[in-house]
Amino acid sequence: MSLQEKTLFKFIDKEKNAIQILQDLEPKEGYYLAFSGGKDSIVLYDLVLRSAVSFDAHHSLTTIDPPEVIHFMKEYYPLVKIKRPKIPFLKLLETRGFPIRQGRWCCAEYKEKGGSGRLVLTGIRKAESYKRSGRKQVEFCYKDSTKRYLNPIIDWTDADVWEYIHKYNIPYCKLYAEGLKRIGCLFCPMERKQDRLNEVKKYPIYTKNFIKAFEKLYNNRKNSEKESSRKAVSKWENGKEMFDWWIDEVSNIKDLPDQTIMFDN
Repeated sequence: MSLQEKTLFKFIDKEKNAIQILQDLEPKEGYYLAFSGGKDSIVLYDLVLRSAVSFDAHHSLTTIDPPEVIHFMKEYYPLVKIKRPKIPFLKLLETRGFPIRQGRWCCAEYKEKGGSGRLVLTGIRKAESYKRSGRKQVEFCYKDSTKRYLNPIIDWTDADVWEYIHKYNIPYCKLYAEGLKRIGCLFCPMERKQDRLNEVKKYPIYTKNFIKAFEKLYNNRKNSEKESSRKAVSKWENGKEMFDWWIDEVSNIKDLPDQTIMFDN
């Protein structure tokens, strides 16, 4: 058997295994499918349909999602329930501060709250990052003991994901065709630095709104009664400088191990 044939059979086995575990673990109330609109979640969605199991799909809107992703979901996945947050991200940033790699309050606030009491399907994969390489196919949520996670494509590679998409001719967000490897929130600290810099140019209105929020954050901290808050922003002259640093330098901050990010990109 050639290497190409062995690779194909291995991929087919991954498909079958994913479908089998979805059928074997199907809860009576159905799955809660966490849907991001990214390549992994569209593969997961298709696998769930082909498994003929019951489910309801949810997207947690962060208010800083790339507009292309939202348009894509509305066109191709109209049944996905979009949950809007009580407080938009930029409004919360003004008081909570900007998220960094080891302090991503935004994920906990906007992405990880759904699915309490349910078996949640995610499209996370070990191949995505070093931190995710230790994740398991079935997990308990460390923040909510009533919630469990099932990650059917945990062992899939990027090549597996794209092979599945092309095999079944599944539409995907056009941002991938523009060169992005992963799709997530705009200016995310987990992104590659160059991707954040590209987004600053690509989305000028979002950039302008981010800078406004950083200006308010800067002024809040600078005028705070707490010395620690004033000291925290003393390295910058204004909110624009703070934003520029966040875009340019945040990836250099050491990451800490935890169970993030529950939902795929």
